[in-house]
Amino acid sequence: MDDALAGVERAIAQIEGCDPAEREALVAELRELRDLADKLRHERVEIAVFGEISTGKSALINALAGSEVASVNVRGGWTREVWRLGWTAPAAVVKGLEESELVLVDTPGLNEVDGAARADMARDAAERADVVLLVTDSDLNETEFSALEQIAAMHKPVLLVLNKQDLYTPEQLADLRESLTSPRVVKLIGGAENVVFASADPREVEYVIEKADGSTRSEWRKPKPDIEGVRGRILEMLVDEGKALVALNAAMYAADRSDRVAALRVRMRSNKADTVVWSYAAAKALAVSMNPWPAADVAGGVAVDVAMVMTLASVYGIEMTTDNARRLVMAILQAAGWMMLSEAVVSFSSSFFKGVTFGGSTLLTALPQGAAAGYGSYLVGQAARYYFEHGASWGDRGPKRVVQRILENTDKASIIERLKGEISKKLARNRHSGDSRE
Repeated sequence: MDDALAGVERAIAQIEGCDPAEREALVAELRELRDLADKLRHERVEIAVFGEISTGKSALINALAGSEVASVNVRGGWTREVWRLGWTAPAAVVKGLEESELVLVDTPGLNEVDGAARADMARDAAERADVVLLVTDSDLNETEFSALEQIAAMHKPVLLVLNKQDLYTPEQLADLRESLTSPRVVKLIGGAENVVFASADPREVEYVIEKADGSTRSEWRKPKPDIEGVRGRILEMLVDEGKALVALNAAMYAADRSDRVAALRVRMRSNKADTVVWSYAAAKALAVSMNPWPAADVAGGVAVDVAMVMTLASVYGIEMTTDNARRLVMAILQAAGWMMLSEAVVSFSSSFFKGVTFGGSTLLTALPQGAAAGYGSYLVGQAARYYFEHGASWGDRGPKRVVQRILENTDKASIIERLKGEISKKLARNRHSGDSRE
């Protein structure tokens, strides 16, 4: 149990170590993990009651608890939220769980109209639970069997409960038992012993009462719930598994949430990095295209790339000085070598033309030179992204192979055209753009 709690606390620390935007996106995961940590500290065993509407889930909880604690409505679909009820009666008879709290978890029905969000809540509750009761009132339909497959994939004890057995004849019950213990079902629930029948809320039965004088009268009575098979099998599961079951489920749940957190962080950082790279590439393209002085193109371009690399480092939570950022930029450019020669030729030719015309050719050279400079910055940014995504390391690839692969997978023509479009739009909006024509 202690190891499982430590794993959950590490997952919590992982989220708390995120930047503010990432933490905001992970509020739900953080709340779930904190709840799980509290569950482990108090050694709570959760038993989720799961199934379609009108199968008698809430009635089963009431019968197990021995009191009307869960809302029951004949229309079905009455349970709107996941909620938990302490079930203290059996705890004392479960070895190893004498100090633990057993909790029954009521969940919304799977097939409610416009209830997709509530169905997701039910699945989340089942994923967190230590034991799952899948309640049905007939042979499994497609929705129920699909739900059973999903629960089985969570690798935890599942009890298949046929409720409302009082509605069937003995022959019908025999047929249902044969169907519910078929090989395709048994392989999902771990054995035929995990199929149990119950009557959580039996229908009233008419009794004919004969008086001493021979006269009769009829009286409708409601039988007591028949849920001993369910109660007994739950306790058997807990005796067999005990706290190890709780610890295993918690560890698996925390690992899954950690994977989700990591995937979300990667996605958010990737999206942010995309924005950073493109914004700097476009800014560099525009700056170079509008700069009338050739020497400033090179110096300003390197400065833009260094600023971009430092911004990317912050996106990935890596500290980097200006000197280190400059060295990384130069390493990427050096690794690119001849592969970026064409961009260098365009840039040099345009800068030379600017020089001999004393900057008067800015508009003539703006699109090709600016787009070439922006494309070079785009490549630097993509290489830097790889470096930061791999923990400030090139791994076994090296910068040259990384740059080569980026070039092979980049649609140069579309990037150049997009950059030209950005330059054209900016120049069109610049009220001074026509001055150099005079």
